[in-house]
Amino acid sequence: MVRIDKNNSTIRDSHFPLPKGWRWVRLGEVCEVIMGQSPPGHTYNKNGQGLPFYQGKIEFGQVYPLEPSTWCTEPKKIAEPDDVLLSVRAPVGPTNLCNKRCCIGRGLAAIRPKKGTNPLFILYYLRLVEEKIAEIGRGSTFGAIKKGDIESILIPEPPSLEQQKRIAAKIQELMQEVERARAACEKQLEAAKALPAAYLRQVFESEEAERWERRRLGNVCEIIMGQSPPSHTYNREGTGIPFLQGKIDFGQFHPTASVWCTKPLKTAVVGDVLISVRAPVGPTNIADQQYCIGRGLAAIRPLNFINTWFLLFYFRSIEKLIYEEYGGRGSTFGAMTKRHLENLEIPLPPPSVQHRIASELKEKMAQVDKLRASIEKQLEAINALPQAILRKAFIGEL
Repeated sequence: MVRIDKNNSTIRDSHFPLPKGWRWVRLGEVCEVIMGQSPPGHTYNKNGQGLPFYQGKIEFGQVYPLEPSTWCTEPKKIAEPDDVLLSVRAPVGPTNLCNKRCCIGRGLAAIRPKKGTNPLFILYYLRLVEEKIAEIGRGSTFGAIKKGDIESILIPEPPSLEQQKRIAAKIQELMQEVERARAACEKQLEAAKALPAAYLRQVFESEEAERWERRRLGNVCEIIMGQSPPSHTYNREGTGIPFLQGKIDFGQFHPTASVWCTKPLKTAVVGDVLISVRAPVGPTNIADQQYCIGRGLAAIRPLNFINTWFLLFYFRSIEKLIYEEYGGRGSTFGAMTKRHLENLEIPLPPPSVQHRIASELKEKMAQVDKLRASIEKQLEAINALPQAILRKAFIGEL
């Protein structure tokens, strides 16, 4: 467990046995700390004149800062290549390694290793204790960390620079492997997220779908536009019926209410397709019980020969088109009206076909859910690896 000494802001792990020959040193003993200072605004430019100007964590990459977007002709504080850059204002704690001479604003500090200290070794140890450094910032009035706090951080020091370099190089190698695994896993996750839309296209853009009868929605469904009841009728104690206000209350297929209403004005019943008609326009759910619906929603109540799930999946297949037509930045309307909904044309194959398609799509969506959950679990395990690697490194197990 890492202990933070509020009197001198040192960070040291009291359950952190150092390898033989190692010792604890204060960061200020092995590094110079340069606190950033923002130069006058009139010295900034976007034309590449002067030094790159970095102001905070927003400009950090994985290891090195991103390409600069701002330069400065009269820098007040300068970081040199191989300085460790530390975010000292919210968020406190993130680090990068400086790879070019640059100007640093007050959101950053440059930690310049002295002779005999390896920059990557310092960077990786600060990443191990990043959350503990952040706690110092959260304990301050302004959510920032001071120069003295940084200088007081205790660093484990191996007996030789060569050992520091070896450990840092091994960490770097393992971190690169982690990043490759993370990138591969994220690619798999993106592919899994794209599957539902692909399945919907297979159905609703097929040759079979082109032969289906098409009907005006208002002729085959009742459209109930939501209406928000007086706010004094709301409660969070479960009195009355659940009240849905918009897409924020939607789940994957069914909504989850956090507010109830004792005097509903408009209601949806089991089997209604719920559609968000105000920003964002287009998302859908299915009512699994009676709900009061506010003006951000409409309930689409199908006639007996229309399968609710078939209707839901069709609306999801055209969700992007609905958004672009009625809710997007370039749209004319900004919301969907009852008339807009009534005038939509929907495909209507025979009920048996609707049922088959709905069943097949539900099964495929369930398989996608399982796949996504499995990949997300893998990604969670991968995301935990960097801290595990760092812990091993600094107790001499790499």
